Amino acid sequence: MEIEKKYLVKKLPEDLSKYEKWEIEQCYLCAEPAIRIRKRNEDYILTYKNRNLDNKCKEKGLNISQEVEVPLTEEAYKHLKKKADGIAITKTRYRIPYGKFVIELDVFHEDYDGFYLAEVEFDNASEGQAFVPPDWFGRDVSGDYHYMNNYLSSGNRINEIVR
Repeated sequence: MEIEKKYLVKKLPEDLSKYEKWEIEQCYLCAEPAIRIRKRNEDYILTYKNRNLDNKCKEKGLNISQEVEVPLTEEAYKHLKKKADGIAITKTRYRIPYGKFVIELDVFHEDYDGFYLAEVEFDNASEGQAFVPPDWFGRDVSGDYHYMNNYLSSGNRINEIVR
């Protein structure tokens, strides 16, 4: 089970080069449930993600989903990429320690160049509800489908997304 909150970013933190980072390319074979292929640095991954966006989750302001990841070969990734819907999402993901949490800051490239999102995962819903974000975070967009990567991969332009 994955429990997370997602935020727009008002201002990038200074000196991102000091944090661990991954170069990510991901494509979607299906939007709901999300079936995604991802290249993360030199790793290839197939992910099944079933989001539970019922009213309880929305009321708590959290994204809660079941997620299963399995490794892929490079050849399988390339084969499946040809079958993907929409566009490939490319981004650099920085992993920024923040107290007991890790902020995953996504700096998007290509079609979404200049767009930033931050996600934080929690062990339980109570942690998520009590979370106090750093001041460089913007609006909480956890329940807004416009900010889900499978929606972004449909090719919707950034200026069509509510900021």
